[in-house]
Amino acid sequence: MPPSSSFPIPSPPKTLSSFPTLPKPIRLRRLPLPASSSPKERVAGLRVAASAIGRLSDTDAVPVNPGPESGFPTGSGVYGVYDKEGELQFIGISRNVAASVRTHAKLLPQLCASVKVGLVDGDAPDRTVLTGAWKSWMEEHIAATGKVPPGNERGNNTWIQQPQKKPNLRLTPGRHVQLTVPLEDLIDRLVKEKEVVAFIKGTRTAPQCGFSQRVVGILESHGVDFECVDVLDEEYNPGLREKLKQYSNWPTFPQVFVKGELLGGCDIVSDMAEKGELAVLFKK
Repeated sequence: MPPSSSFPIPSPPKTLSSFPTLPKPIRLRRLPLPASSSPKERVAGLRVAASAIGRLSDTDAVPVNPGPESGFPTGSGVYGVYDKEGELQFIGISRNVAASVRTHAKLLPQLCASVKVGLVDGDAPDRTVLTGAWKSWMEEHIAATGKVPPGNERGNNTWIQQPQKKPNLRLTPGRHVQLTVPLEDLIDRLVKEKEVVAFIKGTRTAPQCGFSQRVVGILESHGVDFECVDVLDEEYNPGLREKLKQYSNWPTFPQVFVKGELLGGCDIVSDMAEKGELAVLFKK
C-alpha cells in the first residue's frame, strides 16, 4: 500500500466489545456501471461498484486485474481483499484505493484475487472518517465469523510493508547557492532527460492540494515510473513556480511532462485516464 495514498492500519481488537463507539454512519457512494459495460469487462475488473449502504456483505467483490487497467477508483475509502477461495484476507483503508490494490496484487498475487471497495465521499476525508469506515467493516466481519482477517491480526505486517518511494527531485543545491545555469535550462534538461515528470504542489507522499493528489494517484495506479518536483519548495526550487508557468505556457499546477512535452494538468490527465488513453500512452 503506497505511503502517498495510505497510512498504517489500526490494529483490530480481539472482541467486538473492545471497539470504541463508532462515529456517525459513513456515506459511501456507488460508482455506477455504464450501460455499455459488458460481462467480460465486469469479470476483468474494468469497472468497480462500491457499496451504496456501506456494509461489507452488501458489496460486490471485483476480480483483480494486475495490469495497469485495473479499473479500481483512485479515491479514498475502505477495501477488503479476498483470496482465490473467497476468504477475506485483509481489510484496509487508503487515500488511493487503486494504488493500494495494485501494490497488493503485485506483492501478494496469491492472496489478492478480488476486492470489495467502499469509497468515502470527499476529495480528502480526514483520518477519523476513514478509520470509522474501516471499523464498521471489521466489526461486521468479526460479528459474522468470530475472528479478524489474517492480514489484520496483531503482529502480521504482510499487508502494510511498503516499497520505498522515490524522493522528490530538487533542481538546485539550495537557494543560497548561486546558479551557473539558468533555471529555465534546468527545467528543460530535466523534462527531456526523464521519461515522465510531474510538477506538483507538495511531495508524492504528501501532496498539498487535491489536484496534485489526484494526479499522483492516477500515475501510480497506472504503474508509471515518474519523477516528482515540488513547485512550493522555495528552499531547493526557488522561483520554479513562476518560471515553469513561463516555460510551459500553462498557468496552473500540477503539470505533467512526458518525453519532454507537456501532457497537461489534472483535468487532462484525469480525462485521459477515464477514456483509457493514459494506459495506451504508457504502453508505448
